[in-house]
Amino acid sequence: MELRIILSQIENENEEEIERLLHEYNIENGRTFSFEQKEEDSRIRLCRALLEVLVRAAQPRCQSTCLETLRILSRDKRVLGPVSTRDGILTLARLARIGPDDPHAGTNTNKDAKKMEEEQQQDVVAVEALKCLCNVVFNSTQAQQVGADVQLAQGLCTQLQAAGGGSAPHEVSLFSLRLLFLLSALRTDVRGLLRKDPSAMALLTDVLVQALGVRWAGRYEAVPAPLEEPSDPQEEGGGGGGPPPPIPAQENERTMEALKVLFNITLSDSNDQSLTGQDAEHQLRLLVALMRHLLLLRTHTEDKTEEMHSHAVNLLSNIPMACLDVLIDVPIQPRQEELGGKNMAAIQVLLDFMEKRVDRGSNYKEGLTPVLSLLAESSRYHREIRKYIKAKVLPPLKDVSNRPEVGSTIRNKLVRLMTHVDMGVKQSAAEFLFVLCKESVDNLVKYTGYGSAAGLLLSRGLLGGGRGETQYSEDEDSDTDEYKEAKPYINPITGYVEEPSANPLEEMTEEQKECEAQKLVKMIDQLSRQQLIKPMGVRKDGTLAPLEETIAACRPDHNSDDSDSD
Repeated sequence: MELRIILSQIENENEEEIERLLHEYNIENGRTFSFEQKEEDSRIRLCRALLEVLVRAAQPRCQSTCLETLRILSRDKRVLGPVSTRDGILTLARLARIGPDDPHAGTNTNKDAKKMEEEQQQDVVAVEALKCLCNVVFNSTQAQQVGADVQLAQGLCTQLQAAGGGSAPHEVSLFSLRLLFLLSALRTDVRGLLRKDPSAMALLTDVLVQALGVRWAGRYEAVPAPLEEPSDPQEEGGGGGGPPPPIPAQENERTMEALKVLFNITLSDSNDQSLTGQDAEHQLRLLVALMRHLLLLRTHTEDKTEEMHSHAVNLLSNIPMACLDVLIDVPIQPRQEELGGKNMAAIQVLLDFMEKRVDRGSNYKEGLTPVLSLLAESSRYHREIRKYIKAKVLPPLKDVSNRPEVGSTIRNKLVRLMTHVDMGVKQSAAEFLFVLCKESVDNLVKYTGYGSAAGLLLSRGLLGGGRGETQYSEDEDSDTDEYKEAKPYINPITGYVEEPSANPLEEMTEEQKECEAQKLVKMIDQLSRQQLIKPMGVRKDGTLAPLEETIAACRPDHNSDDSDSD
């Protein structure tokens, strides 16, 4: 389909012919994502012409066809000039029903067939307009600025609030949330405004409550909402039967989009005080309660379940650790993990999620480090969580005949990550194990070996031993009899009992030993002079320093009065 034909027909203002030609164009280019540069001017003119058609009193069917064409064209960043203007964004926002005056919000059961058909057509127009806005905002910084200026995010919140009863069609809510995510991700000012607006977080919390189908059984206890009134009062608690049914696909999609928006809103720097105070803390604890419920749910596929749990992990990482007590302060149901009266079901799901990400063997930086960081920080702040995870990840040592990194246990897997090539991955794994060891250097070396732990100890200035800065309880781990028996024979560098090996120096004379030592000294000196290596030593405070400095610190002061020099 040639664009000049479409443009000439648009000038004639024949809606039926415009719709027919655009429909053909949409079929031909529905899967086109890269465009030839030679027709760039024509596509820009077509964008401008489509906006003019949309401004005119067009029928919904023609509007949706025009918007579909505009959505295809909006994949090309170079032609978005006409659409990225204030008029262009406001035109699309009006068709998307973004704003306080949405006549289609709410529920009305008394509708005739014609009225319902009209509303369905309007819904199709709204969805196409929202899809266009998502493309335009994503691809154009000018559109992002205009969206912030016209308060597009606030209009979306108003739209979602008006559909609070869940009456809005799935795709309208889905793409409204997706557009809200894009605006909050790409514009820090929009993100800040939403963070300071208490109703925004409350609105998204309600979206999650509706999508997950829950009710509040306690202040911070979310349970499945019954589909009908239970005949037996004992069934009311939501935890007596088997596992809850999978989240339907559409509800799962809305849930993940809402989680992404909440992640942006809660992502704040240390100087931002908008999420402090009793009201904000209450709202954050409600979110934690919903995340706990969500972690115990599954979706229609395993991949979607993992994706949903990944968004929950990301959101929990932004929430102050003091609020995470909600994860474990709920009644214990049958067949759920517990420790000291605390419900550890959600923590076990996080551990399983973490191990699955380790086993995947790829994308550690984005897939694994968030959950490692969450588990480490929650263990640092909550003693019960640390004790439970420690029992699962670092149980008392018995067999020390193999290297700590050899084997299939979660400890073996994490120790292997402590020498990963990616600094962020190795640091996250080491920090997690260090916290489980109550930041004790001796305990960490016991479970990992000094060689694997050296990187973390160097960065923390603990090469000489000691503890981190966090204060932990005084209870100490007890060693097994097997470990106590093998402890004198463990190589602290490798962390296991090594098989005796022949000493290469036994058959050498003293002169040969001295000659080999001189060769070694010369090689080290040569590498040092060429600045290929720099010999280092350890200061008394456990930090590294040039070898000359550490040697000088160990020499006696010959200038002192009590020196015994000849």
